[in-house]
Amino acid sequence: MDWRKSSRSGVESNCVEVRQDLAALRDSKRPGVELPIPISALRDLLARLR
Repeated sequence: MDWRKSSRSGVESNCVEVRQDLAALRDSKRPGVELPIPISALRDLLARLR
C-alpha cells in the first residue's frame, strides 16, 4: 500500500503519513505501526485543521 506525506514536511522525517486509501495513518519515524481510522473521521480531522 502506498503512503503519502505532506509536501510541506521537507526532508525531515517528523511527519504523519496517510495511507493512499485514506484508511490509516502512521508516524514516519515508525512506519511499521499503523493507526486504522474511518474515512469519515479523517475527513473531519482535516476539515478542523484547515
